[in-house]
Amino acid sequence: MAARVGLPQQALLASALARSPSPARLPYPPLLRLPTYLRFASADADAGLQNLRHRRPFAARAMSLRSEAAGSPYAAELAAAKKAVSLAARLCQTVQQEIEQSDVQSKADKSPVTVADYGSQILVSLVLNMEVTSGSFSMVAEEDSEDLRKDGAGEILERITDLVNETLAEDASFNILLSQEGILSAIDSGKSEGGPSGRHWVLDPIDGTKGFLRGGQYAIALALLDEGKVVLGVLGCPNLPLSSISNLNSSSSGDQIGALFSATIGCGAEVQSLDGSPPQKISVCSTDNPVNASFFESYEGAHTMHDLTGSIAEKLGVQAPPVRIDSQAKYGALARGDGAIYLRFPYKGYREKIWDHAAGAIVVTEAGGLVTDASGNDLDFSKGRFLDLDTGIIATNKQLMPSLLKAVQEAIKEKDQVPSPL
Repeated sequence: MAARVGLPQQALLASALARSPSPARLPYPPLLRLPTYLRFASADADAGLQNLRHRRPFAARAMSLRSEAAGSPYAAELAAAKKAVSLAARLCQTVQQEIEQSDVQSKADKSPVTVADYGSQILVSLVLNMEVTSGSFSMVAEEDSEDLRKDGAGEILERITDLVNETLAEDASFNILLSQEGILSAIDSGKSEGGPSGRHWVLDPIDGTKGFLRGGQYAIALALLDEGKVVLGVLGCPNLPLSSISNLNSSSSGDQIGALFSATIGCGAEVQSLDGSPPQKISVCSTDNPVNASFFESYEGAHTMHDLTGSIAEKLGVQAPPVRIDSQAKYGALARGDGAIYLRFPYKGYREKIWDHAAGAIVVTEAGGLVTDASGNDLDFSKGRFLDLDTGIIATNKQLMPSLLKAVQEAIKEKDQVPSPL
């Protein structure tokens, strides 16, 4: 039984155990060495924590064992990240199946945000704290609780609280429940600014919110920064076919839907099903002829300049039409060879956030690809919450990168020379 913050732990433990054998609904505490609700006052309770931590579903245990066997210095972090993303994906799938008008509200920047955004962030924060945090916890994440603390947000906050607790109860790994204040505090655990020192988790709880609302592609994207470098990434893509994006619109292919991509620095990239099937090594395509290449770009025209990407493709001699899908699912598809090139060129003034690329970039690079800005520079995730880069982001294999960079720079130069309309 967990301790409630602000009261003597020994007294509270005895009181809580006397009241009910069921898990208490607890406020999410300040993030210390472990979340306070996991810090126990007796040896018996501490043993209970150890049992709770090891009571995992079979798929999660299998993920952990395979990772530890690989001998990676980030094995425990990878196992926890996979578990966190898989649990968050389960919540997101539930919400997508039963989207109601009350589940959607507008953020200040007018992009839609759903209860799944918040719920995903809460679950990821919780799992990481339970599984791997041994010091101070730092997470750079997209959402905060500001909108949920406003008048009129009570209904959606209650919905988020219920969804999170239902998901935790169904998973049965963690014998805890969260109060509404705990939900708000958990969301705000993602307020870190990141930077070049220490370890920082980087999370986009739902990358591709508009795709999520349309029933299309989205991703739960989680990465780990260590001293400013991305060392681990996990992409949960619940609507992406497990084998190939070519089966995306084929109802007769029989392909399993739902893919979990993962990568650890120096260990390659893998894909497996979201329910924990054995991971398979993946690699980017090996084509060296742009004529045979296909390219990914954002589904939303507001996210990339389709006229510029079209010009780049024309200069390369690419004959296939662009594959337009939402979210970092594009990085996953590229990493396993579904396409050869990814182009992202937002409109002037847009600042790229690190959570939109950290997980996807390491999945591609560990699969043998390259990810750079428009000048060929590596992406620098050590500058805080935003990427400081030149113009856009491109990704491809090593064979195509020289010709792709040349085409990109020529297309940008031509675009800059076109007079702006009055």
